[in-house]
Amino acid sequence: MKTRSAALWLALLALPLLGVDRPEGLDDVAAVRHWSYPDYTRVVVELSGEVQLKNSPRMLPPSAGRPERLYLDLSGVWVGRRYAEGLPVGDGLLRAVRIGQNTRTDVRVVLDLQTYVHHRILTLTHPDRLVIDVYGRREGEETLHWPAPAPGDPPRLPTSLRVPQTVVLDPGHGGKDPGAIGVGGLREKVVTLQLARALRSKLEARGFQVVMTREGDRTLGLEERSAIAEASRGDLFVSLHANAAPRRSAHGIETYYLDENHERHSLTVAARENGVPPNQVNALQRTLAQLRVSEVSPLSRRLAERIQNELVNGLPQKYRPVPDLGVKKGPFYVLYLSSMPAVLVESGFVTHAAEAKRLADDRYLDALAERIAVGLSGYRDSSTAVAARREP
Repeated sequence: MKTRSAALWLALLALPLLGVDRPEGLDDVAAVRHWSYPDYTRVVVELSGEVQLKNSPRMLPPSAGRPERLYLDLSGVWVGRRYAEGLPVGDGLLRAVRIGQNTRTDVRVVLDLQTYVHHRILTLTHPDRLVIDVYGRREGEETLHWPAPAPGDPPRLPTSLRVPQTVVLDPGHGGKDPGAIGVGGLREKVVTLQLARALRSKLEARGFQVVMTREGDRTLGLEERSAIAEASRGDLFVSLHANAAPRRSAHGIETYYLDENHERHSLTVAARENGVPPNQVNALQRTLAQLRVSEVSPLSRRLAERIQNELVNGLPQKYRPVPDLGVKKGPFYVLYLSSMPAVLVESGFVTHAAEAKRLADDRYLDALAERIAVGLSGYRDSSTAVAARREP
């Protein structure tokens, strides 16, 4: 009886609220987006104000011709009839996303499922948005350049037991987001894309498979970057950036990984890369408890240490000495949205005259790419040795 009542309650989403005026002080649903991948779909509901979950996500079994559904309620939101028709997805995992005014002050978000294994819920700010990740065995056509797991494939080994083969490269910023702008108008988005392209060829020459979150100069949100990484079934995630500072003398290279704790001096960098004010970065810590950070954090640190060591000590003599700003813990959105070992490389300061000149030089970017590739290869070799010791 409870299931039937809940189903009837959900069905009311298709009906307009007749004769109900919009109460004052409510936020709006600004946009709804989704990305579909072989065994993974991400839905993002963007709001005009802070996301407030009224209840935990709930499941409803199939009934009366309706599919299995995942739903949750958002408090203090008005959607009216804007999404009365629902948003068809039909990607083999989700049939549709439906959003309706459940009460005068609450909105209900419903995902009509086709296949389902598990899900996770995240909230982000600037802009405020709800992220719903749904995992399952997708039915239907392939649409990506990387292979989906075939039926009957064995499950992937735990992260700590896998020998990394696929590296996801994330050139920071892009499109409408130039990133930091430095000496001579040097834009971070240009540096990161050139570095990623050089790094890709070096990794492929070493036998890695490489997935790029962006191939050209296009705008790419943080949630889409990590969606691409997760969907690619990557083993390692490397986000490439260039640093900036008000103090023009600041220069050097540093590499970050994600941990439950962070160091105070990393907040300014994290705020800039996350696109949020520094005083809001700590809100990220409340979300970390939902993720399996403890599993990948030691691996991420080991990867960061290898890359940092190569960048500081392995560059050609003409580029040395390189100021070593160290390996640091930092709360970066693009890292915490990833479930694989992940690092963020700050390859130098575009606001420092000498480093900006280097970062604009393809030969220097090629040298940086070579050292990062060596660091990734060393990490793979050490993972291979660990896996060999664990074999019976």
